[in-house]
Amino acid sequence: MSRRFLFVLGSARAEGNTEFLARRAAEQLPGDVEQHWIRLAEHPLPDFVDLRHDSDRVRPPSDNSIGLLLDATLAATDIVIASPLYWYSVSGLTKTYLDYWSAWLRTPDLGFKATMTGRTLWGVAALADREPSVADPYVGTLNNSAAYIGMRFGGVLLGNGSGRGDVLKDAEALARAKTFFAQDAPFARFPYETA
Repeated sequence: MSRRFLFVLGSARAEGNTEFLARRAAEQLPGDVEQHWIRLAEHPLPDFVDLRHDSDRVRPPSDNSIGLLLDATLAATDIVIASPLYWYSVSGLTKTYLDYWSAWLRTPDLGFKATMTGRTLWGVAALADREPSVADPYVGTLNNSAAYIGMRFGGVLLGNGSGRGDVLKDAEALARAKTFFAQDAPFARFPYETA
């Protein structure tokens, strides 16, 4: 299967530092790798309602945005969560998207987990702090989500920037962007798992 990247842009604003960094990394992908970019702010998802314990069946997707994101997610070999660091984790838009994974896992006949197992989850984030450890909860959210589903986890490309375009001055982040998607991503593991 040829690689197909889905870039899920989780910022509330267009063309922010996270998107700039994600696009720099994407420029390094071979020309035959398909790229699909979805800006969550342009396809707002309804608030997630967990129906696991309230009914025998989880309702299948009926909203256009849900269907668009579901189809794009299932078609991707690589999913890139490009969300700025908001309160030390992913943005609210991104969190809602990940919440829908819970519903898709329980939708009969969808085969979400079987389809996603072995695929790769990546993260790209801009943060306004020079200390990268403030992004540990962000990294944990993505790593643990990947581990739960049996995905590979390529890690998180971090860049520093507060004002628009600041990340383009972060030479270290731009250098990492050049090889970020070229690395072999291991299967994600929960932090408490032993080898």
